[in-house]
Amino acid sequence: MSNKKKILVIEDDTVLLQNVKEILLEENYFVKTAIEGNQGIYEAINWLPDLIICDIAIPNKDGYQVLETISKNEKTKRIPFIFLTAKVEKDDIRKGMILGADDYIFKPFDIPDLLNSIKLRLEKYSQVITEQNDNLKNGKKVYDIDDKILVNFAGKSQLCSLRDLKYLKAETPYIKLKFCNGKNYLQRASLNEWEEKLPEKYFIRIHRSAIINTEHISKIEKFQQSSYLISIKDEIEPFIVSKRFSVKLKDHFS
Repeated sequence: MSNKKKILVIEDDTVLLQNVKEILLEENYFVKTAIEGNQGIYEAINWLPDLIICDIAIPNKDGYQVLETISKNEKTKRIPFIFLTAKVEKDDIRKGMILGADDYIFKPFDIPDLLNSIKLRLEKYSQVITEQNDNLKNGKKVYDIDDKILVNFAGKSQLCSLRDLKYLKAETPYIKLKFCNGKNYLQRASLNEWEEKLPEKYFIRIHRSAIINTEHISKIEKFQQSSYLISIKDEIEPFIVSKRFSVKLKDHFS
């Protein structure tokens, strides 16, 4: 079986599209292309590439809509996704990251930067899959973002979507789970135990006492010399990223 990786490129600039295709073919990747969003979604679902590179400003469905659609599909939701774009506004970048983009390549770009980003995302994805398989072999459950978890509220157990979990915060001897419906649930499992089970693409430890769901980030601001403030949608108080976890935060969004 071939070890060559499959890359889907979605770009409406046909000259740029052909150039990127030729570059990737020379690097020994399998390549398919699409010039608009609906075609890109079709190829992603039916070809199942190992990585997707997508422009934001494409016809029919833009890059954000493409990412949102494939993120909801069971077969494609884990595929690494890189935006290729001329947009450099912070709000555009934040929107893409919240939707689950793994990286941005800005036009005009250098070929080494493009290839390095592809290599990094493929390696990270391979590592995540390996870790998940190892956890399963060892009997450890690793949640998927679309899984439902059992929580207890007012003496009654109910299932809640992991995607709707905004953050987890230590409140000794409990862990508080805060969901989009505004409800808080208390559990006795430690944050370390939760960190091992939560999908790394979406959840990140930002403090020894807090884990957040990156899908619910509304703003990231610099705080002091080497830390950050993270605002969560509909939450009044921002979270402080401790210096210990600041590097991890930057790596997550790099």
